[in-house]
This record gives sequence, C-alpha cells and structure tokens, in this order.
Amino acid sequence: MPALLGDMPTASPNEREVSPAEIFARTRAREEALSRLLVAFVSTGLFFMLFPGTFLGVWNLLQISGRESVASISPSWLQAHGHAQVFGWVGSFILGIGFYSIPKLRDGNKTSFRAAWVCWAMWSVGAATRWAANVYRWHWRTLLPLSAGLELAAFLIFFRAVSGHRTEGSAKGRLDSWIWVVVSASVGLLSVLVTNLAGCIYVSLRGATPAFPHVFDQRFLVLVAWGFLVPFVWGFSAKWMAVFLGLKPLRSDWLLTAVTSNLLGLAFALWGYSFLGSSLFMGGAIFAIAALRMLEPAISEPKTRGIHRSFPFFIRMAYIWLLLAAALGLAANRWDTSGGIWGASRHALTVGFLSVMILCVAQRVLPAFAGMRTLWSTKLMFLTLVLLTLGCSLRVLAEVLAYQDYASWAWKVLPMSALLELSALTLFAINILGTFVLQPTHAIKEPMVARITPPVH
Repeated sequence: MPALLGDMPTASPNEREVSPAEIFARTRAREEALSRLLVAFVSTGLFFMLFPGTFLGVWNLLQISGRESVASISPSWLQAHGHAQVFGWVGSFILGIGFYSIPKLRDGNKTSFRAAWVCWAMWSVGAATRWAANVYRWHWRTLLPLSAGLELAAFLIFFRAVSGHRTEGSAKGRLDSWIWVVVSASVGLLSVLVTNLAGCIYVSLRGATPAFPHVFDQRFLVLVAWGFLVPFVWGFSAKWMAVFLGLKPLRSDWLLTAVTSNLLGLAFALWGYSFLGSSLFMGGAIFAIAALRMLEPAISEPKTRGIHRSFPFFIRMAYIWLLLAAALGLAANRWDTSGGIWGASRHALTVGFLSVMILCVAQRVLPAFAGMRTLWSTKLMFLTLVLLTLGCSLRVLAEVLAYQDYASWAWKVLPMSALLELSALTLFAINILGTFVLQPTHAIKEPMVARITPPVH
C-alpha cells in the first residue's frame, strides 16, 4: 500500500481509521518545524550580514577613505568581511531554503531534521570561528583550518540530504535546465569549500597572518563569484523569474550556453588568462540575460501581491549590474593600476547583482516559506532597494575615481556609499525579522483529510 503522510506506518488489518483532526495536527507540526528551521538559518544569515559582515566592511571603508589608501587596512580584516557576507549570510540563506525544499523534511523524516539542525550548528560555528580568527588572531593557526573543516562538513551533510531529491517528472526523462545550473553552482560551492580548507591549512602552517596570500586570494574570489554565486542566481532565476515577472518561457539551450561560457571563463581566469576569462564571463552574462528574457517585455502581470510593485524593475536592474560587473572586469585587465577597477567590478557583482537579487527574492518568498506570512512592510522593501542601489552606484563610481587617482574628492564619497548600503541592509533585516515576529502565520487554514484504509481480504 502506498505510504501516506511521510513516516506514518502502514495500516494493519485491525488498525483504526486516522481521523482528519490527527492528520491536521501532524501536518501543522511538520510545517511549524520546517518554519523554525528556516527562521534559524535566515536569522543567522541576517546576523552575519549586519554585524561581522556589513559593519566590519563599513569600518574598513572608513579607514581606507580616511587614509586614502587601501593598503592601510589589514588584508585579514578585508577577508573576514567577505567571508561573513558570502558564507555567513548568503550560504546560510541557501542552506536554509534548500533544506526547506527537501521532500524528506516535508514528509516528517526525523533523521533529516536532525541532520539539518546539525548542519546549521556546524555552518554557523564555522563561519563565526573564521571571522574571529581573522579579526582577533586568537589561536588562528588552529581555528582557521577548524572553521574551514566545519563549513565543508556542514555542506556535505546538506549535500547528502538533498542528493536523493528529484523534481516532479524528472524520473520520467531529462532534468530541467535550471537544475543543471544549480548542480553546477553546487559543484562550484564544493570547490570553494575545498579550496578554502586547503588555503586555511597552508596559511596556518606557513603564513605570518591569517590572510590568504594576495594572488591566491584574487583567484579564490573569482572562484567564489563566478563559480558559485553567479550560477546559483541564474539557476533560481530560471526556476522562478518567468512566473514572478510574467516573462516568456526560458530559452533552455541559451542558458546552458551561458553556463558553458561561464565555466570556460572560470577555467581560464584560474589559469591566469584573466582577459580571456573576463571576456567569457561577459559572454555568459549576455547569454544568461537573453535566455531568461530578463530585459524583454512581460506577457502577463508580474506576481507582486504582498510586495512592492517595483519588484520587477529592481530584478532587471540587478541583471544590468551583472553586465556592468563583467564590463568592469574587462576594463580592469587593460587599465587597472591600483585595484580600483577590479574592486568596482566585484562590488557591482556582489552588491549590485547578488545583494539586490537577495533583497528582492527574499522579501518575495521568505514570508510565504515561514508559515505563509505576509511581508511586514512593502514600503520598507522599496526603501531598502533604493538605498542599496544608490549606495552601490556611488561606491562603484567613487572606487574607480579614487583608487585610480582620477579625482581626490571621490575619497569623501566612499563613506557615504558605505553608510547607505548599511542602512539598506539594516532595514532589510528589520523587515524580515518584523515579518517573522509580528506577522501572523496563515499556514494550514483547513485540515488536510486523508485516510489509511485497511487492506481488503
């Protein structure tokens, strides 16, 4: 007899009929447990985003602009800021949403729930330990590889939990193209974590400080950005954006071409052929935008119920930032003399593209995932996106002008850009936490009716 409702036992001939009220209670308990798990991952991500990540980043930028030199800041502090943002914030969001989507958890599998909570603990401790080791340098030769090992182990727990998941219809034929893109991003994340562990072990044995060596760090950042972050956004854009924005169907072959171009660019960049790699990144970005039809007119009304109506505009703006980031990468190969153009390219990618996408999509989907809530404030959502876009625009412009010595006044703009971005991310955190705490849950309004019928003799 087919199993009903997860781990409920198969009925015996004498087993009573399960009442609708009992099924309702079990279903509600599972949804509440899933909601708590997701809220834990997201709340942890918000903490890393604000305190170890953005506040430290703002402090670093204030020091740089005051002294008009990036060399005045410890590389280990800069790397602590970046690690907190990528792993502590973005990584926590990805793992939380990934676990939330696993059928085993939705079916009430207790082993999978325990694994998810262990993953959360290991990932959070690993990210926090890395930040502390880089900033305070307390026993960093031990804590650095320990933190990297915890993060890698947490990801392997997550990978094992999701490895058996197949979407509807995937068993009957080929996987959807968006799944292949997410798979490539997952392989990229695994590569990042393994590389991070190797770098931490090397530095703990031979380094004078917790910071990765400059050349290694630059290539590591390329792997993080174009091997992990960008493909993840493309994959989930392919899954959701046609519906959210009312676009025409995805051009699947073009999306796979974009991923191929991106992977080739990553290989060339890591081998030291930076200009060729940047050219392929640009080509991949163009193909991805065309595949997603991101800049084409909508054919139906966007799904903006419960969020601000500017949602489609900022999603498209994020992809324009992606193009700008790739173009700045090409320009940096020709004209960068001080790291300013490279820095502007990374900022356009991580803040303009990635952070804007997260602020848009998170405020669109997290309220529904966390117990069918509604977003606390749509006006606050709009304000966060305006402030973040303005701050990123000022940062990218001022970083090129100041670092390249084109305009001395641009040094004074950098702190302003940092404070705008800090304000945006703080308001984003307030809006998400306000949604979790102040908005009522609307999950499971009606009991789900199912019966376990005794076998017929």
